[in-house]
Amino acid sequence: MQLRPLGTTGLRVSPLGLGAANLGGVYGEVTERQAVATVHRAFELGVNVFDASPYYGRTRAETVLGKALCSLPRDRYVLMTKCGRYDTAQFDFSPARLRQSLDESLQRLQTDHVDVLALHDVEFGDLEVILRESLPLLHEWKATGKVRFCGITGLPLRVFRRALELGARLDTVLTYCHATLFDNTLLELLPAFQQRGIGVINASPMAMGLLSARGPQPWHPADDDLKATCRKAARHCERRGVSLAELAVQFACALPGIATTLCGTADPREIEQNVRASTRPLDATLLGEVRTILHPIKNRTWIQGRPENNG
Repeated sequence: MQLRPLGTTGLRVSPLGLGAANLGGVYGEVTERQAVATVHRAFELGVNVFDASPYYGRTRAETVLGKALCSLPRDRYVLMTKCGRYDTAQFDFSPARLRQSLDESLQRLQTDHVDVLALHDVEFGDLEVILRESLPLLHEWKATGKVRFCGITGLPLRVFRRALELGARLDTVLTYCHATLFDNTLLELLPAFQQRGIGVINASPMAMGLLSARGPQPWHPADDDLKATCRKAARHCERRGVSLAELAVQFACALPGIATTLCGTADPREIEQNVRASTRPLDATLLGEVRTILHPIKNRTWIQGRPENNG
C-alpha cells in the first residue's frame, strides 16, 4: 500500500489502518493468540497504523496490542491511542486523570511514546472546556517525548465544526461512520481540515457492522429502518457474489482527502480481505446499484453525547 501524509504531522500512513476495538472483544470474543496473529499479519501486509483506547475492552485492547507490537520495529508503525473515555458512561477529561491515563496506556502498550494521542468521544463532555483546557495539556506533553501529535475524536460532526470555529489547535481528527456507502457527510469538512493542515482519520467504513453480511451487534444505536436498508444492500451483494463489507472498505479507502481509514478485525483472514479490498479498483456498476439501494437512508446517523454537541 502506498503511504499517505497525515496532515502536516510528517507521519506517513497506510490507507487502511487496524482499529483495536475487536482485539479487546468489543465485537465478539477473541483469544490473545488470534489477536496477536491479526496484528502481525496486518503489519506483514503493509498496514502501519494501529489505533487503540483504554475504553476498548476496558484496557484489554491496549494490553493485547502492546504484546503484539513489542516484537515489531517501533519506527515502522504509527501508534495511536486515546484518553478521556474509560467505560460506557465513564468520562474524565481532567488534567490529573489524563496524565494518569497516558502513563497507564504507555505501560500497557509497552512503549515510551505514542504517535497520536486523542481525546476520546469529546461529544460526551463540555466541548469548550475540553478544547480550552484538556487539549492544550496534550500539546504540552509533546515536550516530554511521550506524545508526538494530538487531536480529538467523536461521532457528531458538530464537535469538529465547533473546534474549527474556536480555532482549536488540532494535529488530527478522528470520526467514524461518516465516510461510508450511505453517509458521506465527513467529506463536507475535508477542505477546512486540509486548509489547516489537520490529518483526517476515518473509522468504521462498515458503519460498525451495518454494512456487512453478518450485520451489527444488538447494541448498535441505528434505528430499525437503517438496519433493514443495509440488510437489503448486503443481500444484493450476496446475489452478485460480492461482499458488502469489502465494497465498503474499497469505497472508503478510495476517498481523497482522508489519510487513513481504520477497520477493526481480530481475524487474520479478514485483515487479508480488507487489504485486498483497499487496493482493488471499485466496480462502478455495483457501487451504483448499492448506493441506489441505500439512498433512502442517505446521510442518516444517530444522536450520541450531549444534545448541544449534535446537529
